[in-house]
Amino acid sequence: MRESFLLALIIGCEIGFWAVLILGLIARYILGLQRLSVILLLSVPLIDVVLLAVTMVDLGQGAKATFMHGLAAAYIGFSVGFGHSSITWADVWFAHRFADGEPQPEAPTHGWALVRYELIWWRRCVLAAAVTLSLVLVAIAYIDDPVRSLELDSWLTLSFAIVVMWGVFGPLWALLFSRSPPEV
Repeated sequence: MRESFLLALIIGCEIGFWAVLILGLIARYILGLQRLSVILLLSVPLIDVVLLAVTMVDLGQGAKATFMHGLAAAYIGFSVGFGHSSITWADVWFAHRFADGEPQPEAPTHGWALVRYELIWWRRCVLAAAVTLSLVLVAIAYIDDPVRSLELDSWLTLSFAIVVMWGVFGPLWALLFSRSPPEV
């Protein structure tokens, strides 16, 4: 029962993230309510705080840590690592679509520009993994029972594996296999 509740909460937080973000952008670009837009957009991180609080309360009440508790940590890590860029992307898209703003800049497709671009995204991945690992380690220390926290150990390996794979198939791949197009 607890696992399904936590999964539902994680899904609800994701829906809440996009709902509050879209409402903030509607307030800004369609309704012209700048103050409301700022309040809504600044409240987006509160969704992560709710998820973190509920997860820690659950563990504090004696719940055995599950994959979902680690997923909650990963969700928060993803929000820290990629949340700002997601909000910026949505803001630029909304401004272009509804307020005659500039379109999204094109991502580079080759050469050193692509390598730098991939390094920026990999750095965000490293930040997300660092936050995830930190939260998992805090949860393990908070539980203070190796039997109850055993499931969280897999997140230590999983986070590291994701960073390595992203590094190999992101910036390293771009460095080794991206060539400038032939001059015409």
